[in-house]
Amino acid sequence: MTGESLPGRPGNLTAEEEVKLKELWVATLEIFGVLDKDAVDEAEPTPGVARVDSKKPKKKRLAMFRSKDKGEDGKPEKKKKGSEEEDKYGQGKQAQDVLASVPPETLRLSFWSMVKHDHPDALLLRFLRARKWDVDKALSMFLSTMRWRLDFHVDDDIMKHGDLGALEDSKNENDAAKQKLSTDFLTQLRLGKSFLHGTDKQGRPMCFVRVRLHRQGEQSEESLERYTVYIIESARMILAPPIDTACVVFDMTGFTLANMDNAPVKFMIQCFEANYPESLGVVLIHKAPWVFQGIWKLIRGWLDPVVAGKVHFTNDQKQMEEFVASSHIIKELEGDENWEYAYNEPIPGENDKMKDTATRDKLLEHRKTIVDEFEAATLEWIHDAENEALKTKRNEIANRLREDYWNLDPYLRARSHYDRTGLINPGGKLQFYPEKPAEPTPEAAAAPVTTSADDLD
Repeated sequence: MTGESLPGRPGNLTAEEEVKLKELWVATLEIFGVLDKDAVDEAEPTPGVARVDSKKPKKKRLAMFRSKDKGEDGKPEKKKKGSEEEDKYGQGKQAQDVLASVPPETLRLSFWSMVKHDHPDALLLRFLRARKWDVDKALSMFLSTMRWRLDFHVDDDIMKHGDLGALEDSKNENDAAKQKLSTDFLTQLRLGKSFLHGTDKQGRPMCFVRVRLHRQGEQSEESLERYTVYIIESARMILAPPIDTACVVFDMTGFTLANMDNAPVKFMIQCFEANYPESLGVVLIHKAPWVFQGIWKLIRGWLDPVVAGKVHFTNDQKQMEEFVASSHIIKELEGDENWEYAYNEPIPGENDKMKDTATRDKLLEHRKTIVDEFEAATLEWIHDAENEALKTKRNEIANRLREDYWNLDPYLRARSHYDRTGLINPGGKLQFYPEKPAEPTPEAAAAPVTTSADDLD
């Protein structure tokens, strides 16, 4: 990697792309109740932001979606299946529902929770790139994703509860459903059905999926989905500019038809296409047997053509070396790196900071002041997008948001295997190839216990 930002990212936008970004910010801040649309209309005209007659009544939030599906005669326009206009996941309707049912402040808080350590522009740009810079479609996708995160309780349950919470629930005999869900979740972590390790030649974090370890019906569908989101969100934590995508390796060694399961495959596809746009850099399907050829034709039909274009088949180490340095190919895949996955069990006390709600609330209040600063600077930038000093100011505030998040992180996110093994370190420092295992945290009551697939039936 050269360390340079890729096209369509913060700091590397064309003039037209910057206009689209500003338009999306205008719509977003209006929805959040931060921006008075009349204030934009009455300001000096700005390229890319439509001027509206200020004498007209201010449109309601739903108005921006009302005429999307109508033809010139005002009647609903029938869409052709397979056309670019087809809404594969019904995100337009979901966006309307969000605007009609979710309070503006809830959407605002959900957005800033989703940002985490990311540059706010970078997050919105993902949706713009995914929708080919169509602002309305990007906004629909963005709102749909926020509703999905709220409904799926990504931040306030899956990542907050974490490994240790699952371990505690797995011992709860008073709630059989919760015990089953948590046991299934932990089983997948201990097996290493999926895990994060190392980087490819482009510096992208790698996620390995050992397909042979999955058998239909062994874990509940809910636990499979929870586990999938947990792995994807964990991968988000190890993305740092200019790297904003991952390399996913499907290890097909030992694959049989018994390992094929449509439901989790479709859920994973929907996650990446609908809720984590522009997150895949490359997908490697390694050592796929001949029986997979027919299955791939089926799966390819489920994929967006852009996603399908990122898929490559590799059959041996030499072919994989086109994407991953030989020294970074793990020995399990016949590479040179002497490393194997072993799950580090949760340590009692590792999440004690999450109990300190007073400190958490102080940190959240401090973060709110930085968020307010960023939104205020964005409003200035909307009215004066050519002002280089404003652009610099916004980026400086975005960097402060990134640093601030890592102060807050241990109060919001449960520690994971990747914290315990030293991949994710305090302050968000990443070590993809730690020379030795991370030392136990000071509050740990016991040394880490590791579990690998060989330890499980």
